[in-house]
Amino acid sequence: MGKLMQSFNEEIKNAMRAKDEVKLGVLRMVKTAMNNAAIAKSKNELEDAEELDVVQKQAKQRRESIDSFEKGGRTELAAKEKAELAVLEAYLPKQMSDDEIKSACQTVIAKVGAKSAADMGAIMKELMPLVKGKADGGRVQTILKSLF
Repeated sequence: MGKLMQSFNEEIKNAMRAKDEVKLGVLRMVKTAMNNAAIAKSKNELEDAEELDVVQKQAKQRRESIDSFEKGGRTELAAKEKAELAVLEAYLPKQMSDDEIKSACQTVIAKVGAKSAADMGAIMKELMPLVKGKADGGRVQTILKSLF
């Protein structure tokens, strides 16, 4: 059992004691998603990195839902998703700032020897393993495009 799963099991108990319905619901949902991912990969349990990927996917879903609900004028549902996202973000590594991403982009551009936006594929291939878990791919791509 990975570190996150152990942490979730303990936090579920704490949320039950505290009667924190939002946190309890989110943790149960993520735990189920982790179990489903393990079954899909024909494993008994996931590695720590795979568990983190599941939490990141759940957080990304919440961000997309928040955007959709806000565009549709459903502020009560957007607020619910924001509360769930806050719970998930407590388990994610600290996200990189735009300046840190820009610095990493410039380092990789120099390393790859990129001259134009046509080299973005090679840059992203080198860059994404460096920022995995610490920055969203869309954000990285936007910052990278601004450098060309």
